[in-house]
Amino acid sequence: MVRRRAVPAVLAAALLLTAGCSSDGEGPSGADGGTTPPGTAARSSPAGSPSGSPTEEAPPAKGSVKVLRTVATGLDSPWGLAPLPGGDLLVSSRDEATITRVDAKTGKKTELGEVPGVSPSGEGGLLGIALSPGYASDHMIYAYFTSASDNRIVRMLYDAKKPAGEQLGAPDTVFRGIPKGVIHNGGRIAFGPDKLLYAGTGESGDTGLSQDKDSLGGKILRMTPDGEPAPGNPFPDSPVYSYGHRNVQGLAWDDKQRLFASEFGQDTWDELNAIKPGDNYGWPEAEGRGGGSGFHDPLAQWHTDEASPSGIAYAEGSVWMAGLRGERLWRIPLKGTEASAEPQAFLEGEYGRLRTVAPAGGDKLWLVTSNTDGRGDAKGDDDRILELEVK
Repeated sequence: MVRRRAVPAVLAAALLLTAGCSSDGEGPSGADGGTTPPGTAARSSPAGSPSGSPTEEAPPAKGSVKVLRTVATGLDSPWGLAPLPGGDLLVSSRDEATITRVDAKTGKKTELGEVPGVSPSGEGGLLGIALSPGYASDHMIYAYFTSASDNRIVRMLYDAKKPAGEQLGAPDTVFRGIPKGVIHNGGRIAFGPDKLLYAGTGESGDTGLSQDKDSLGGKILRMTPDGEPAPGNPFPDSPVYSYGHRNVQGLAWDDKQRLFASEFGQDTWDELNAIKPGDNYGWPEAEGRGGGSGFHDPLAQWHTDEASPSGIAYAEGSVWMAGLRGERLWRIPLKGTEASAEPQAFLEGEYGRLRTVAPAGGDKLWLVTSNTDGRGDAKGDDDRILELEVK
């Protein structure tokens, strides 16, 4: 049965919460690589959070990244990545609206099929993908995409026994009504340790949506696998988990099941945030730290020319953050929900724009480049998936 959840019911009166700011960073005015005022220093800056645990050990201040191999090449506008239980990878193409299986050993690519209803334009298209918590038995793939009218989340049956190009079942819409725009469509989805579905959304260029708790734009949403507001959400009968965001494209949990999110800034500060349910992350009233009472400050921030972050992953005691305009991979070592040392940059300019980073088990990560999306300088073998060893 197709579920067509529209904009949530009117929410209860707002809770006045204390905590920090927000950012986003994609191109001019925040479109996949924000603009930094001339002469502005571009430095990363950690910020403390009172919720960090002083009993937790921090990872070493300095880490390392080693590129083990190039897993696959020749990908067109790759965006989302979902590792399969057997080790292979599923990758979405934003502009082609296809999902492709990549053999993690040989790099062989097999197209599952095209997702119907996708309307690629600007920063929109087929974006994040995730496997159902019950994938071993239900073989369901979830996808976040831009349609002609909105951004929505669907699920599709994956049948590998069918011919290539015909392996995706008809999409079942589990959530719809997320505002769409040429810019700021959000797009990252992930199932959390609680087996609930989280989605990072953008304000679609309409800054007023971020502070409107009745809107789905500029939020982190939390819902059941069927698209209903998750039990225990901070606002009654609403999927809204946190608000005051500009364009969330990175979601990851640490080993204590704490949620972190990356966010694009406009012209000044990109952010990494520790997410607390019900908190207000400031946009458009605040960008970066120091927004004032009622806003949740980021745990780290960067000028937009050094980051413009998309995907994030947790490994070896640190959050690893892919930078688009910044063309580098950031390591943010953590102690609780605080940055325990200055963020550290790797692979600066070596592989161009970096879109998605995902855990590959232990000290390994998958990293997806983003040079064929219309903003990068594509080389002959772009785009690629790399396997990294990190410490």
